[in-house]
Amino acid sequence: MKNIFLIIFFLIFNIIPSIGIELQGPLTQGALITGKAPLDTAVFIDGRKLRVNEQDGIFVFGFGRDHGLSSKLKIIYPDGRVEIRTLLINQRKWKIERIDGLPPKKVSPPKSMMRRIKREVEILNNVRSRDSLRINFVDGFILPTKGRFSGHYGSQRILNGKARRPHLGLDIAGPIGTPIYAAAGGQVMLASSDLFYTGGTIVIDHGHGITTIYSHMNSVEVRVGEYIEQGNKIGTMGASGRARGSHLDWRINWFNIRLDPELVLLGSQKN
Repeated sequence: MKNIFLIIFFLIFNIIPSIGIELQGPLTQGALITGKAPLDTAVFIDGRKLRVNEQDGIFVFGFGRDHGLSSKLKIIYPDGRVEIRTLLINQRKWKIERIDGLPPKKVSPPKSMMRRIKREVEILNNVRSRDSLRINFVDGFILPTKGRFSGHYGSQRILNGKARRPHLGLDIAGPIGTPIYAAAGGQVMLASSDLFYTGGTIVIDHGHGITTIYSHMNSVEVRVGEYIEQGNKIGTMGASGRARGSHLDWRINWFNIRLDPELVLLGSQKN
């Protein structure tokens, strides 16, 4: 009976017990998982070594939209003891979103624009690959602006009647000029007023591969290299890039794996 109560406790609070290590977050597609291990412990997820903070043993990882049924967590403790856990991942069902009225060149770009698009994709990939020492992500995340949720993570996008990649962010619609704030503290790694797809775009590094991206902005009011506190204003909402109307496309990443902002917000509210 005691064991049953312990299992219920861990499920309610999204804490997965293990010998000397703890994880927090839902084991589901799109989730952000934070953890804490004894100092000098090595932690791997699906063979990928994670950065473990030297001061307090904090680490983090995430599951993408199409993650499979399970993951392998490997822990090597300072005394050489090895623990391997199988994490069972919940599979989610996704909606279909139809968006019409977009400029044709934004749905199927002309060949003349492909060099620019490729260059911008490489820039974003390089920014998302950053693995810094900062741990701003442990303070949680806040909603970066006010407005109506007009697009959700994971939805299959049909643009002008043509199937495209799933949406991997949270769209928040509002008037042009609506203030946008940093969802968490960190360092600005990209600040551009005119990317082909995303228009006015900001990327903030929160540490250990966690970044947030703010797209389609009307104004970009920060500079690359600048440190931003959670809640600082970084710009305003707009309709730049591939956008049908004024909104913010807000994304959270663990390296190049896109996470579900709504799930991350729910976890932050529990902290």
